[in-house]
Amino acid sequence: MIQAFGLTSNSRKDLPPAVDDVSFEARAGHLTALLGGPGAGKTTALRLMLELQQGRGITYFRGRPLHRIAHPSREVGVLLGDVPGHPARSVRGHLRMLCAAAGVPVRRADEVLEVVGLVSLRDERLGTLSRAMDRRLGLGCALLTDPHTLVLDEPADGLSARESRWLYGVLRAHAEQGGTVLYTAADPKEAARTADRVISLEEGRVAADQEAEAFARTRLRPRVAVRTPHAARLAALLAKEARTSRRSVEVVREDGNRLLVYGSSCADVGETAFRHDILLHQLADEIGDMGARGAQSSTDSPLGSGPVDATPEPGPMSATPEAEPARTVPVTRSTSDDGETPGPAEGTRVPEGEAGEESDPVEGQARSASDEATPEPPPSPRPAPSLPSLPPPISVRSAPSPLRPLRYELRRAAGVGTGFVTGAAVLVVSALTAVFVARVGHTPQARLLAAWPQELPLPPAAFGAGLLGALAFGDEFRHPALAADRGTVPRRLGLLAAKLLVAAATAVVLAALTVGCDAEVLYLVYGRELARVPADWLSSGASWIGLVVGCAWAGVLAAGIFRSTTAGLAAVVAVPVVVVPLVQKALEGPSVRTAAGFPLRLRELLLSQWPFGGERYVAGVARMIAQPVGGALTLSLTALFCAYVFMTLRSRVR
Repeated sequence: MIQAFGLTSNSRKDLPPAVDDVSFEARAGHLTALLGGPGAGKTTALRLMLELQQGRGITYFRGRPLHRIAHPSREVGVLLGDVPGHPARSVRGHLRMLCAAAGVPVRRADEVLEVVGLVSLRDERLGTLSRAMDRRLGLGCALLTDPHTLVLDEPADGLSARESRWLYGVLRAHAEQGGTVLYTAADPKEAARTADRVISLEEGRVAADQEAEAFARTRLRPRVAVRTPHAARLAALLAKEARTSRRSVEVVREDGNRLLVYGSSCADVGETAFRHDILLHQLADEIGDMGARGAQSSTDSPLGSGPVDATPEPGPMSATPEAEPARTVPVTRSTSDDGETPGPAEGTRVPEGEAGEESDPVEGQARSASDEATPEPPPSPRPAPSLPSLPPPISVRSAPSPLRPLRYELRRAAGVGTGFVTGAAVLVVSALTAVFVARVGHTPQARLLAAWPQELPLPPAAFGAGLLGALAFGDEFRHPALAADRGTVPRRLGLLAAKLLVAAATAVVLAALTVGCDAEVLYLVYGRELARVPADWLSSGASWIGLVVGCAWAGVLAAGIFRSTTAGLAAVVAVPVVVVPLVQKALEGPSVRTAAGFPLRLRELLLSQWPFGGERYVAGVARMIAQPVGGALTLSLTALFCAYVFMTLRSRVR
């Protein structure tokens, strides 16, 4: 069950809040529709419920607010807008990545794909999916963790009638299994046809909270649908009789030979047509909406009469001229084996094009209500089709594991080709730079193998590692696959540790490949002399790996703090351009004492002798930190890490 109390959004300057003191309940086992036109506050209400937007009020999901639930994605499945995934990621890869993040078995992705009908499109990229397929994938993402509650924002927006019937059939099946379903809708007829309870919002406030049957009876206007080749003549006759009897009747003429008569009945319209020998092709009751939009009409009231083809003012819920003829059909909320849902509960009016079978046109003259003709026997009820199948429940939940964010990060990084393309570009640029620097000459061997001339602030490998690190968090905010249930990518230390570990491993591989490719290219172009290994290869290699890994970590931390890939890359470039000169100026300034001999004294302080020659590594690390670049990088990483931890703790306090 969902219980929302006093949801109120923050005011926008001098404008009233988009949502003001909204309270309602959505019961388990039922479909609840949040109905309203554009600007009514439907989406804002959902965002307040899911704690995606600041405001007042609280929402309980089975008795607990969302921030008190250990795993929100397992309790609430969310679909807000399009699927928030990288457009280059495959459908199956996206679901598997979410499985790793939620800690559910990977086979769950294939089960969900089969239910939503995307098995044949599992290798398609997200950016190539149509609107209907994107909706199917979004529903699959919401069902992935087997949640109890589904919260969806206009899930049928842009879908065809058949796709909409299938989607609402899946939601009905989820509710039949005891789940709670809350979704927004803009069409009142759709809400009355598909929901069990309708909550109407107007200007950010609850206007009505009703059962679907009561909503259809009180909030939707009943009307008579008439189809005749003499539509203009019948409209004029109905208007004339309404004026004579001083009754309020509204006749809306749609395109073609169809009329919609408000304020009358089938009996009255049929009698009028019968008396004047007018042929009728259809005569049926409908549940319409609150007026006409863009249609020709005739409005007659006891106070006066108007022209037959006058255009009435559109109401707040107006009938569209594209409305299809409708009739009453006894159906159930269920779906056939081919995935089509026949429609709403018994007695609800549905368009003819959406009914389970075609209606027979009424040939000949209309019959009067007083005719004593034998009525046609009602159609025999058909067996109710079965509801769509849902993914099987997850019987065993995986326990919390430190490897879960690591699995997610590995699938995220390997799921798109950005990292591989970036690595290949770094290798090519580094090799060309090494050839050019060797041709110019006067470059130490270590810098030559790293393709790092004095004129460049960073070598290509370090710059590429920083870019990959910035993308690790930058893509999360640009394509927030993890943010569907909480709005923003969570700044969790476990996720940070996974990203730092993967970024470090990628940086080490990139550093080794860069040196190897540079040495091979130098050997091919200039011979063995320029490809030789330096004598101090151990300390130089440690400094080289430390520089590349440090740049990757700087990109990860800065992008996580500022929520931008550009900011992460700027932090990497700022280390040699801004921080290094400041550190050099601080070290070269006038001082009474210096830190000469610091590595030796550090070794004496810790241990006189490390096992396996470990004192060499301690001394190498100390010398690397003592260098301007190493010191600046260490200082930057320390500041960024402290800022990240501070923002993480502040978000938890909130």
